[in-house]
Amino acid sequence: TATTEIYTQAFVGSVRCVQETGINAEYMGLLQRKRMISRLMYVARLVAARSNVALPSVCSRSFLTARTYAPRMTNICGQMRRFSAYPSHKVLAMPNLSPTMTKGTISKWYKKEGDSFAPGDVLCDVETDKATVGFEMIENGVLAKVLCPTGSKDVPLFAPVAVIVDNASDVAAFQNFKIEEAAPAKAKAPEKKVEEKKPEPKPEAKAATGERSLVSPSAKKFAAEHKIDLALVKGTGPRGRILKEDVQAYIDSSKKAEPAKPAAEKPVEAKKPTPPKPVAALPGLPEFLDIELTNYKRVAAERLTEAKQTVPHFYVSVDCEVDKLLELREKLNKASKSKISINDLLVKAAALACRKVPDANAAWMGTFIRRYKDVDMCVAVQTPNGLIAPIVPRANLKGVEQIALDTKAIIEKAKANKLKPEEFIGGTFTISNAGMFGISQLISIVNPPQACILGVSQVEKMLLVDESKIKTDQPWRIASRLTGTLSCDHRVVDGAVASEWTKEFKKLVENPNLMMLQMNSLEQIFLSLIHI
Repeated sequence: TATTEIYTQAFVGSVRCVQETGINAEYMGLLQRKRMISRLMYVARLVAARSNVALPSVCSRSFLTARTYAPRMTNICGQMRRFSAYPSHKVLAMPNLSPTMTKGTISKWYKKEGDSFAPGDVLCDVETDKATVGFEMIENGVLAKVLCPTGSKDVPLFAPVAVIVDNASDVAAFQNFKIEEAAPAKAKAPEKKVEEKKPEPKPEAKAATGERSLVSPSAKKFAAEHKIDLALVKGTGPRGRILKEDVQAYIDSSKKAEPAKPAAEKPVEAKKPTPPKPVAALPGLPEFLDIELTNYKRVAAERLTEAKQTVPHFYVSVDCEVDKLLELREKLNKASKSKISINDLLVKAAALACRKVPDANAAWMGTFIRRYKDVDMCVAVQTPNGLIAPIVPRANLKGVEQIALDTKAIIEKAKANKLKPEEFIGGTFTISNAGMFGISQLISIVNPPQACILGVSQVEKMLLVDESKIKTDQPWRIASRLTGTLSCDHRVVDGAVASEWTKEFKKLVENPNLMMLQMNSLEQIFLSLIHI
């Protein structure tokens, strides 16, 4: 009996603690705590009944029936916990895999309904506005229901895509699970616009389905003053709760819609975007093939158009002789574990130039300019899905060999669509090398919010005037040369800064021994030994 009293006091203390913090607190863990306490109360009542111990009245309360307005919240993996007639389960929502992502496309499912998964397993591939990213799990479970099959396009952020459970025996219960049961109930407002003067049937319909109307006191009072039926108002608060602003918005929309009542439905249908009709084949025209845009290409096209129209571009070009750079590359490759390309050396030179001229290693943030200390170098890569610029982080602190290893790794991942978000989102400076395509000059578009991007041409043999032999019979020499064009955002970088950066870049490319000052590991030791 004494033990029962001690435990009972502990249970009652827990209950009162929850009461004091507020039973209507809006956070997801509240319902779980209520369930736990209700079960503890049940055990306490059972033990107390057998021991003839009187319990306080608060212990007879069922916290499972207590009102709460806790919203459905998602965790970092896009999972939403649901409490319904179904067995214990979680609804996986479309995760946010990119800072600019608003919707995604399910390109491939790796698991089928009934398949189990472990932490680290990829459930499906999601095509975002940046790249195709795997939806990786962080816990054990079983895939019970796929709500968005392969090929589902433009799935909104945080929309339900699948249901997972802990036990394989619960999978059968979700065979007829519908996506409407997982999605928040918001889609009934448009249908109610058709109803004109039938306020009473609406509350009856709600009572029949067992739904509970959530209305704030201020909204209820405001609606009563203006004689508005709350059944016609769409709530935008937590769990569809009707706020005062919702009632005001309904009144405003009703006033605007009154003159155009006869044709109320047609404008709604006209808002739906319709795909352009195919051009009729005319005699003499060549055959053509319409290629559907992927989500990545469509968003990339929008961003490039926006960048070109809103960013004030200007360009600075510089010619660099690379004979010494090519000699250095040849010597480094004899001792390096990884093959070093000329682009790896250019990445190093550009990173060191950014450290020397930090105003170019900056970003436009709308109301301020952000200047970065280190250089996260984005390297433009052409993939089957389009152009992407994965990141070589802290390129200014790495040796050329490490840059070569990192660049090779991210290029392979990019072409295989296996880049993680942190490997292509961000960056402080971009380099795009089109030399392998035989381009004599490349003028690139700035990648916002970055301030600069460097376009690199092919290496060409040029006949140049030799100033030291100007008075001889052969006052010329043959040199290898490339052209670098720096595209700049004039809001961040002006002409003087761009000229200073290109001057520093040219100095490092034409005198690669200067890069030893910040090189490390094998490159620095090797260059010291051969006295370059």
